Parts: sequence; C-alpha cells; structure tokens
Amino acid sequence: MPSSWRLARMMASMAGLSDARVVVEYGPGTGSITPHILQALRPGATFLAIELDRVMCELFRERFPDVTIHRDSAVNVGECLAAHGVSLADCIISGLPWAAFSRTLQNELLDSTLAALADGGRFVTFAYWHASRLWSARMFRRRLFEHFSSVSISPVVWRNLPPAFVYRCMK
Repeated sequence: MPSSWRLARMMASMAGLSDARVVVEYGPGTGSITPHILQALRPGATFLAIELDRVMCELFRERFPDVTIHRDSAVNVGECLAAHGVSLADCIISGLPWAAFSRTLQNELLDSTLAALADGGRFVTFAYWHASRLWSARMFRRRLFEHFSSVSISPVVWRNLPPAFVYRCMK
C-alpha cells in the first residue's frame, strides 16, 4: 500500500526541508511522499530520488517527469549525488521497508546513508507499528540510536494502512 498523505506530510514536516540544499528520497515507489517533499523544498534545492524496482521507477517517471530518479540501489547514494555535482545531502527521506531487510543489507544502507549525509543532516524514515517488535526492526532501531547524534520518534499515524511512525535522525 502507498503511504497515506498523513504519513507523507508528517515525514516531510519532520525532515526540515525549508533549509535543505540537497535532498534525496530512497524508494519513492509511485511517489506518495514526493509531492509533500516538492512542496516543502526551498527554491533552487537539488532533489533526486533513487528507486531500484524497474516498474516503480517507470511509474515514478510518468508521474514526476521533472524529478531526477536513478534506477539504482540506495547503497549507491554517493554515486548518485556525484552525478549531480554534489557530495553530501542535507536530508535523506526513506520509504524503504527496513524491517524486511537482512542485517547485512540494513548495515550497508545505513553506512551509505551516513557517508552521504552532511554534518547536521537529517535522515527521515518510517516503520510500521505492527512490525516494530520484529527482530530486524529492533536491530534497525538500535542501529539508528548508535549512529545518529539524536533520534526522535513521531506519534503513531493511525490513519495509515498499516499504522506507522516516523524516525527523525540527526547526524
């Protein structure tokens, strides 16, 4: 299911996009969060999306022809940023299903994210409330607290299917 507009709005508002010069969206799918990001971006900001799935990438391109999307793994965020002449992002917003990933993939993705974020940069992602007790979800949460200087967690967005909450992490 695509994220509800309520969850998308919460993610964009927690990301602090009004002062971000470079913003990356991981796993935009069909783009349910993207309009909220675009609306909050400052003029002249660089925005790019990274989507691994070919079909989702094509659907995204049809819906947002003016947004640059890379058909790639978010592990390669550094290379995607370099293609735009920038080295670091001020904010990375993720729609990736972290609890579904192996520990190895979680670590690779988080290491790439940390390397791609500027000091003071923000990483914003969500997790499904019902899955938060899974081992992989608990490991992901622990890793966030270990590697970011601060982590805040939103209230549960009950009007999302399934209900979810947002992590806002500061580097």
